[in-house]
Amino acid sequence: MPRLKDTYKKDIIPALTKKFGYKNVMQVPKLEKVTINMGMGDAHMNAKSLDSALDDLATISGQKPVVTKAKKSVANFKVREGMKVGAKVTLRGDRMYEFLDRLMNVALPRVRDFRGISSKSFDGRGNFAMGLKEQLVFPEISYDNVDKVRGMDIAIVTTANTDEEAFELLSLFGMPFAK
Repeated sequence: MPRLKDTYKKDIIPALTKKFGYKNVMQVPKLEKVTINMGMGDAHMNAKSLDSALDDLATISGQKPVVTKAKKSVANFKVREGMKVGAKVTLRGDRMYEFLDRLMNVALPRVRDFRGISSKSFDGRGNFAMGLKEQLVFPEISYDNVDKVRGMDIAIVTTANTDEEAFELLSLFGMPFAK
């Protein structure tokens, strides 16, 4: 069992129940899924960069990514409908907990000048989104094998009804929010 899942069952459920006064264990917010999205604007010009990004995303997440295609044609960006423009992965269950553990305890502290994550990135419904500027903060990625530094968006979806509940849930998990 992943370390964060064990922490959730032993420590976080009782703490949230006490703080918010839930009458039923099923009311306690939990993590639903984590999505990782990597956009690649140059993918239609260089197929090799798409393959390298897919490999990086698979290494980081431990799961095969899905290639995303453009929904609309945009002349200014030289993109046509149906072109490959990115990749995404949706993590659930044990893989989700393992990824979050690595993100919070290994990757984020490796970010240069890291002072914490902004707590303003909640969407109003208890979901949290953040962006990373480079994939090199993950120790699985070798600097020598990277052809281009790419950023990624990470969205954490919870069952919380409010941002306050989601903030408390992620704080108890150990998310390093800025003070």
